Amino acid sequence: MNLSSTSPTNHQLNLTNLKQGPIIFALILGAFVSLLNETLLGNALPVLMTELNVTASTIQWLTTAYMLVVGILVPITALLQQWFTTRQMFLSAMLTFLIGTIIAALSPSFFFLLIGRIIQAFGTGLMLPLLMNTILIIYPSEKRGAAMGLVGLVMLFAPAIGPTLSGVIIDSLEWRWLFYMVIPLTVISILIAFKYLQNVTELKRPKVDYLSIILSTLGFGGIVYSFSASGDLGWSDLKVLLAIIIGVLSLLFFTIRQLKIENPILDLRAFSFPMFTLPVVIMFIVMMTMFSTMALLPMFLQTVLLVTAFKSGLIMLPGSIISGIMGPIAGSLFDKYRAKSIIIPGIILVALGVFLFTTLDKDTSVLQLIVMHSLLMLGIIFVMTSQTFGLNQLTPNLYPHGTAIFNTLSQVAGAIGTALGISKMSSGTSAYMEESNHPSNPIEKINGLTSGFHDSFMMALYLIVIALVVSLFIKDQKKKN
Repeated sequence: MNLSSTSPTNHQLNLTNLKQGPIIFALILGAFVSLLNETLLGNALPVLMTELNVTASTIQWLTTAYMLVVGILVPITALLQQWFTTRQMFLSAMLTFLIGTIIAALSPSFFFLLIGRIIQAFGTGLMLPLLMNTILIIYPSEKRGAAMGLVGLVMLFAPAIGPTLSGVIIDSLEWRWLFYMVIPLTVISILIAFKYLQNVTELKRPKVDYLSIILSTLGFGGIVYSFSASGDLGWSDLKVLLAIIIGVLSLLFFTIRQLKIENPILDLRAFSFPMFTLPVVIMFIVMMTMFSTMALLPMFLQTVLLVTAFKSGLIMLPGSIISGIMGPIAGSLFDKYRAKSIIIPGIILVALGVFLFTTLDKDTSVLQLIVMHSLLMLGIIFVMTSQTFGLNQLTPNLYPHGTAIFNTLSQVAGAIGTALGISKMSSGTSAYMEESNHPSNPIEKINGLTSGFHDSFMMALYLIVIALVVSLFIKDQKKKN
C-alpha cells in the first residue's frame, strides 16, 4: 500500500478538483469509530471485570489509558502534519487503530486488551486534528460551518451512543463484539481514503524539538492522568498529587519554550487572536459539562432510579439522536448568521438543561429525563460552532496548531470534568449522610445520593454561567480563507 505521494504546495493544489464528499465521508467515518471507542466500554466494564478476573480500579485503565494516550499525542499532531502528507497521516492512523482493534477483539487476557486499547488510542490521537485541519483547507470559510457541523455530530453522537450500544451488545452477545463490529467500519474508511483522499497540505519538515515533545507528554499526560485517577484514588493519593504537580510544571516550561523557539510543536501564538481564545475557553467549559454529565447521569439512573445499564443507555439515546440530526443544521445556520446568534442560544440551552438536572429526585420520570438530556445535547451542538468560529480567525499556517489546541483541551476538559463531577457528587453525598439521623436507612441513602448529584450539577451550572458571560464578548469578524 503506497501511503506517500508528492506533497503539493498551496499554489499547486487545485481545490476545485477535489472530491470533497468521499474525502469527508472517509475522515468522518474514521473519527466516528475512533471516538465511539472512548465510551463504548462503559456498560461493559462490570462484565469485563468478571470475564478477565480483575478489580474495578484495574479495569478503569481501559478507559483512562485511552484518554491518556490521546491527550498526550494530539498536541504533537501539528508537528506531524508538517512532516507527513494527509494520506500518510490518515492511513497510518486508521491502520494503527485497526491493528489495536483486532488485538483487543482477540485478547486472551486483560494485559493484551489494554495493549489493544492503547494502540487504538494512538490512531485516534492522530485522526481527530487531521479531520478538522483537512476541512479548514478544502472548504472556503463561508462553507466550513456545515462541514464542521458534521464534525460536531461525530464528536457528540459517537461518545453519547457508546453506552447505549455497549448495553445492547453486552445484553445479547459476548464483549468481543464491541470490537468485532468496529473492524468493518474501519476497513471501509481505509478503502475509501485510499481511493479518494488527496494530499492537501504543504510539507515544511521543520526541526523537531525533542525537549518540547517530552514536556508536552509530561504536561498533558500528567494532568489527564491525575484527574482521571483521582476518581478512584482520591486527591490525597501521592501518585495523583505528583502527577498533577509534574503536569502543571511541565506545561509551564512547555509554554515558555514554545514562545521562544523558532519552530514550536504547538504554536501558542494562536492565542494572540482574541476571537480564537474566547471560543477555546467556551469549548473547554462545555466539554467539561458534557463529559461529566455523561458520567453522572447513568450513575444517577442506576443508583437512584435503579434502572438497568441497558435502560439508562436507551434514556440517553434520544438526546444523542437529536444531536446527530441537528449537527449539520447548526453548521448550516452558522454559515448564514452571526456566530453570536448561534453560540449564545446554545449556551442558554445547555444552562437550562443543567439547571433542570439540579432538580432530579427519585420521582423524576423517564420522559423528564429524556427532555432534560435532549435540551443539553441540543445546546451543546450549537455551542460546537464556536470551534469553527475560532479556527476561522486564524491564518492558514496556524490551522494545524489551532485544531491541535482544540482537540487537546477537549481531552483534558473531559478528564477534568468527569473527575470534578464525580468528586463533587461523592463529597455532597458524604456531607448529607454525616448530618443524617438515620444513615443506614435505605431511603436516606437514596436522598444522600440525590443531594450529591444536585451539588455536582449545580457546580456545572456555575461553570456554564461563566461560559455564557465569556460568549457575550465574542465579536463577529471577517472570516479568513
